[in-house]
Amino acid sequence: MSRRCSRSSAVAFCAAALLAASCVASLAAQAAKRPAAQAPKPATAPATAAQKAATPPAKVEQVVKPPIAQAWLDVATFSGFGIPNMSQMMEGGGMGAAMGAMFGGGKKGENTNEFLRTQTGLEGRWLDVTLRTSQNPQLAEATQAVPQGLGLAPSLKLQTLPKAEPAPRDDEDPKFDYERPKGKLYLYWGCGAEVREGQPKVLDLATATPQELGQFFQSRRATQRGAHVATGRPVWPSRDDRRLVPVSGSLVGEHAFSGQGVPESFRFAIPAMQDFMPEIALNQQEQAGAYVLTWQAIETARAYFVSAMGALAGSDIEMVLWTSSELPDSGFGLMDYQTNPSVDKWLQEKVLLTPQTTTCTVPKGIFGEEGAGMLRMIAYGNELNLVDPPRPADPQIAWEPVWSVKVRVKSVANAMLGVDMSEMRGGKGRKPSETATPSEAAGGKPEQKPKKKGLGGILGGVIKP
Repeated sequence: MSRRCSRSSAVAFCAAALLAASCVASLAAQAAKRPAAQAPKPATAPATAAQKAATPPAKVEQVVKPPIAQAWLDVATFSGFGIPNMSQMMEGGGMGAAMGAMFGGGKKGENTNEFLRTQTGLEGRWLDVTLRTSQNPQLAEATQAVPQGLGLAPSLKLQTLPKAEPAPRDDEDPKFDYERPKGKLYLYWGCGAEVREGQPKVLDLATATPQELGQFFQSRRATQRGAHVATGRPVWPSRDDRRLVPVSGSLVGEHAFSGQGVPESFRFAIPAMQDFMPEIALNQQEQAGAYVLTWQAIETARAYFVSAMGALAGSDIEMVLWTSSELPDSGFGLMDYQTNPSVDKWLQEKVLLTPQTTTCTVPKGIFGEEGAGMLRMIAYGNELNLVDPPRPADPQIAWEPVWSVKVRVKSVANAMLGVDMSEMRGGKGRKPSETATPSEAAGGKPEQKPKKKGLGGILGGVIKP
């Protein structure tokens, strides 16, 4: 059985979804700002002396100033696609190095790392760091002292990247030119072997209004700024320090930043809760057309979320989305770092799976008899925010932080629905229910089935950066 999915199309579709949701959110925000008509206020008598005496004093607003220096550390673990420990394979060349080059890495066989690997999905352990200081807006280099257990001691060399752009505003969204696509989208949600009543939610792209697009692509998101590139903000990995994080590397221990204009007191400790998370040990088993997903609980996980996306069997212009949420949510905004309060809120809403959950079933038949789906799962770590000195309890005392640091942690697994990851790691890469074809049994090459057009027919020409 041929099971294929266009990953580049999925990325393009994700961008289109975020764009539609952004447009709807902007219109809603503008409507919310328009003042509602109010009835005239009745005349009131002047307050008496007794009333004035009983009036509580006005609330004092505490003066809060931005930190002199800030650092962002993004920590990520990626697994899937049957290429174990790719970050280590890249050290010795071979397939890992070749795949690394595809994701922006160096030449084949080169011991190399690249900034923002925490966003690529390339298997391995990745760390991205960004540093800024208001005392030196043109800071070009800095040093981060790291614990011996990271395997990169005594320090990391941070440098600004060439052609760095000014720092983006937190409320800015990417802008795209797009034209209306054709096709239909089907959204399913919830764990279980059977499709639930009232599903799927259907969207016809040829006739959908902006409101309908926004409702269909609704997705929760609380991703804040993390490691990034900007003028005067050195990063790691850098052009002169592109070492890979060892598979046994640990962030636990004392860290310190130094550089021109960086406060000498910029020292902090990372506890075990914010260390690299283990890989998600995701397994699949087909049962009467449904797929039972199981995994080992991760001790430091705050919550889980699973999604699948792929073409409907036999169609070039129909696409299926599924998420593990108990509420309809496309999931496009959830496959990244999220804040602790948001994760806790979405756990209560049953949008996310609890840290004790170790199984979820993808309903049977949602992709059709021959359909394929790209499966993604994220384990949210616990975000760490440190500020020195701490906020004064007395609101009359101004808070003037010297430094702050944000550490974000996640573990993500990528797989093809119906292809067990444990088999892929063993070199099989076969759908659990499949057996060898006659040509394979005879020692020949696997039989090749005609390729399907997949998602390209749906999304072709939608996004034009």
